[in-house]
Amino acid sequence: MIQVRELTKFYGKKQVVGNVSVNIQRGQITSFIGPNGAGKSTLLSMVSRLLDADTGDVLIDQTNSKKMKSNDFSKRVSILKQSNYMNVRLTIRELVSFGRFPYSKGRLNDEDEKMVDQAIEYMNLKDMEDIYLDELSGGQRQRAFIAMVIAQDTDYVLLDEPLNNLDMKHSVQIMKILRRLVDELGKTVVIVLHDINFASVYSDRIVALKNGLVVKDGTTEEIIQSDSLKEIYDMDIPIQQMNNCRICVYFNS
Repeated sequence: MIQVRELTKFYGKKQVVGNVSVNIQRGQITSFIGPNGAGKSTLLSMVSRLLDADTGDVLIDQTNSKKMKSNDFSKRVSILKQSNYMNVRLTIRELVSFGRFPYSKGRLNDEDEKMVDQAIEYMNLKDMEDIYLDELSGGQRQRAFIAMVIAQDTDYVLLDEPLNNLDMKHSVQIMKILRRLVDELGKTVVIVLHDINFASVYSDRIVALKNGLVVKDGTTEEIIQSDSLKEIYDMDIPIQQMNNCRICVYFNS
C-alpha cells in the first residue's frame, strides 16, 4: 500500500496541494480525476519523488519514501511522466532496456534481457523493436514507454495523463493494457486521467481533487454518481448504465 500523509505543496505563495492524505491499495487501478489545476499531477509527482513536498510523508509498504535509497525506490515505484521527450535517437528495444537500469546499471545480463523481451512481447512491439522512436505514431511511442515501465518490474506503476494526444483507439488500447497489468501481473497502477469515462470503466478506485484538496475518495461506483460529479466539476452530469459500465454523459450537460 502507498500511504499519502498530509502532503502539501506551494508554488510561491500559492498552495497547489493542501494537506492531502489518501491510501492507495495494492492490486488495483486508482485514478486521480478533477478539473484543470486541481493538483493531480503535482500530487503524483510528490508520490513518485520527482517533486519534493513542502510538508507530509509518503509511505511505501510502511517505509517512508524519504528514507529509501534512490535505487531501492526505483525497484518499487516507476513513473511515466506526461511529457516523454528524449533528445537522443533510440530504438524501442534500447528505450525498454532503460527500464532495467536500477538492476543492471547499463550492463544487461541474461535476466535483464529476458525482462526486456517479456515487456516488448506484452506490449505487442516485437515486430518493431528495432524501429526508432521518432518513426513511431503517438500510440506506438506510448506503448514503448509503458513497455519500459513494465521492464522496470515495480510493484507500483504511476502514470501522469498517459492518454494525452492519443486518439480513441489507442487510448482504449492503453487502458486495456493497464487493466491487464493489474489483473494478470498483480501490479498496482495509479493514473492521472482527464476523461472520467475512462476512469469509470477501468478503475477500481477514484480519488477526486479540486483546488488542491481531496473532495472525494472511494470506489468507482461511489464516485461515478451525479451528485458526486457535480461537487467535483460544478456541472450536472447524468449517468447512464451501458454494458455494466457507468457512462457520464457530460458532452450535453
